[in-house]
Amino acid sequence: MKVNVMTLTDTQSKIVAKATKKDVNGWHYLTVQGDPYEIGFQHGYLLTDEFRDAVRVYTHMTLELYGMDYSFFVNQAVKMHKDKIPEEYLEEMQGMADGFTANGFETSVDDVIGWNDWMELTGYWWPQVAANYSNNPPQGPRGSHCSGFVATGSATRDGKPVIAHESFDDFWSGQYFNVCEEVHPTNGHAFKMQTVPGYIDSMTDFYVTDAGLGITETTIAGFVGYDVHGMPEFIRARKATQYANNIDQWVKLVNEGNNGGYANIWLLCNINTGEIARFEQGLKHQELLESTDGFYYGCNACHNPRIRNLECVDNGYNDTRQQTGARRARFEELLPEVSGTIDDGVAKRILADKYDPYLGYQCASSRDICAHYDVDPQYYADDPHGVWNVPFFPGGSCDGKCADATDIENLNMWGIFGRADGEPFDAKDFMKQHPEWNWQKGYLYDRPSQPWTLFD
Repeated sequence: MKVNVMTLTDTQSKIVAKATKKDVNGWHYLTVQGDPYEIGFQHGYLLTDEFRDAVRVYTHMTLELYGMDYSFFVNQAVKMHKDKIPEEYLEEMQGMADGFTANGFETSVDDVIGWNDWMELTGYWWPQVAANYSNNPPQGPRGSHCSGFVATGSATRDGKPVIAHESFDDFWSGQYFNVCEEVHPTNGHAFKMQTVPGYIDSMTDFYVTDAGLGITETTIAGFVGYDVHGMPEFIRARKATQYANNIDQWVKLVNEGNNGGYANIWLLCNINTGEIARFEQGLKHQELLESTDGFYYGCNACHNPRIRNLECVDNGYNDTRQQTGARRARFEELLPEVSGTIDDGVAKRILADKYDPYLGYQCASSRDICAHYDVDPQYYADDPHGVWNVPFFPGGSCDGKCADATDIENLNMWGIFGRADGEPFDAKDFMKQHPEWNWQKGYLYDRPSQPWTLFD
């Protein structure tokens, strides 16, 4: 509900004055600082318009995609997780709610909890309970999110870590992944992250921290499993990022209370030691690999055979007709080819790669590292449980981010909003060509071509 903008109190004005917001190349670039309530209030007050529109769109799309009201998932999030959220983050979310309200969009802390929990509940909890509501329940997360890699030692130009990532999502959702936020909390480490209006963690996930860590992930495609008694992933990831001094501490913190929600292939680096890591986190099984030389990548297809075979439905690991298997094949080919040269510039080119391993040539398709689902007729996908096997699906690459050791040392990162290859998306033209998607009119936006931006 939209209400009249409140006049800020002197205390609120002083809180907001400690923050900054700048719009650049499609991004909203925020810096926030202070205690948890102040950080939340600054974020909420400065991103009210963006949050209001995101809730409008998600409310419509939740019903369209799940047949359940958006409020259903908010209520479940509060019921399931509110009492598990540490006081520090409840205070931050209360500040966020008060910031939204003060700037004209009445919001409660329960609203903020539900918003932060939406991705996890719709993707991981809902498939476990949907049979109670639906005659055709989903088997597991059907989307496949992200390409990413981390490299160090002989694989990089200067021998130091480089980390890179691009988000995949439905375009109606990915159009809100355009916040870069630098957070200076009273306690713990300062960090910079790509995030979404109203989120206390990154969600997409890309972080750099003043402990010298770089953190990202790609979700585990086809993962099935959820523990309603555990801690939601958005809390675990935020806490680990804010308080970990090294990779092992980060893994320990993110695994405390693991509930299987938003199960990921985490990629990490530590510029102080030159280490990189790949942590594949299922609910029942996990695997941590660490190295000071070489690279790890994520393409949503889990490498660990226990997680892949015992906790997932088919995720296309060896099938180049599916985008998971295709990207795995491409990473296996491309990363050795560029080994020894990887820096920010090469990272950007890898994220923009459009070589289709199944067809054997360069073209925009769902099987690229920089996925273009919206132009793919899906002639070759035959798995009914595969990820987004729908012709001309309006989804795929939504952005790109990267950071080398110097960037991380200075709490900087590079970002491009839109596709990682810079190609624009015109919603009107798309729906004219594919009128089956006209039901998204008013909720699906253009994303023009943007340049890479250094957030320093």
